[in-house]
Amino acid sequence: MFTGIVQAVGKVESVRKGPGIVRLTIDRGGWSFTPGAGDSISVDGVCLTLVEAAGGLWGFDVIPETLSKTTLGALNGGSPVNLEHAATAATFLGGHVVQGHVDGLGEIVEVREGSDWRIRVRPPAPLMEYMVPKGSVCLSGVSLTLAEVRPSEGWFEVALIPATLEKTNLGTLAAGQMVNVEADCLSKTIIHWLKNYSGQRRL
Repeated sequence: MFTGIVQAVGKVESVRKGPGIVRLTIDRGGWSFTPGAGDSISVDGVCLTLVEAAGGLWGFDVIPETLSKTTLGALNGGSPVNLEHAATAATFLGGHVVQGHVDGLGEIVEVREGSDWRIRVRPPAPLMEYMVPKGSVCLSGVSLTLAEVRPSEGWFEVALIPATLEKTNLGTLAAGQMVNVEADCLSKTIIHWLKNYSGQRRL
């Protein structure tokens, strides 16, 4: 699992298509973290397994399922990506519990820049029930607080502080782009139980 606190912004070095798989190579930039093969790394909110590390370049194999259901399939050389290594039992939970399992792609409806920097997102309709005012959501691997939620209109907004704009790639988002959305796992668990089991008599 992860916490949604981005530790570095890397850059896509190359995207090489192979038989049934894509090798994604990322330049970790100035991040001093040294992982080992098999480690889990969040790349724009997607949990990937590191298969190769050579110097500052990290290689990941991405399957068609992941490419079709996340923004990773649209990456190309030079694309900035948010990076976070997997949490441990000793990790300070500065964000919220993030699994790295993208629930769907959200469309950026509007970006309002300035002192109150807001991003409005329209997620797939089934995800709106997990969006709780002042609750948590993960966008492109970044733990954020829901600043406004409009279920009837099918969108939510997040507010970005200067530190988030500086340390993640969210400041590059523009209307019309797609973003990886992971709903809060606590909300998903509660709603799943209520929808499927709350009417059953417990012994």
